[in-house]
Amino acid sequence: MHKVQYHKFEDQPIRTAWVEDEEEWYFSIVDVVGILAESKDSTSYWRKLKQRLKEEGNETVTNCHALKMTAQDGKKRLTDVANTEQLLRLIQSIPSKKAEPFKMWLAQVGRERIEEVIDPELTIERALETYAKKGYSREWINQRLQVCMVGLIVVRNVVTAYLLKITY
Repeated sequence: MHKVQYHKFEDQPIRTAWVEDEEEWYFSIVDVVGILAESKDSTSYWRKLKQRLKEEGNETVTNCHALKMTAQDGKKRLTDVANTEQLLRLIQSIPSKKAEPFKMWLAQVGRERIEEVIDPELTIERALETYAKKGYSREWINQRLQVCMVGLIVVRNVVTAYLLKITY
């Protein structure tokens, strides 16, 4: 079961659905493609893009599925949808000036994530910075990090105990 909601991007609606069983958001691909490609016929644009991506061997298209969503005529129709990861991959395939800032942001986030894998301390520094920007107090931030660290230590101890148990 899913509940369809509408979210706005630049004053244009995007149909979304929260799928309870999967605990995941899904987005109408036609709506997103129509906005980013500035297409008058977003259904045709998506159909052509989907065909091109399939020919290129893009598995994102294969993994997308359909949910019933209310169309512009008020009828419930099966609509191609994508989860967040799939949608981000599809957006990278849309040649559009509107999509370009989003693609640049994705590249920046990807770079930061790779840097954090190389140097995990950066993750902590970015968390501190993000909490501070959101207006959390220094005490709250420190308490939050301590809770996270205690959780990591507990997990490490459980994993270590388990590994010791199975190796002896």
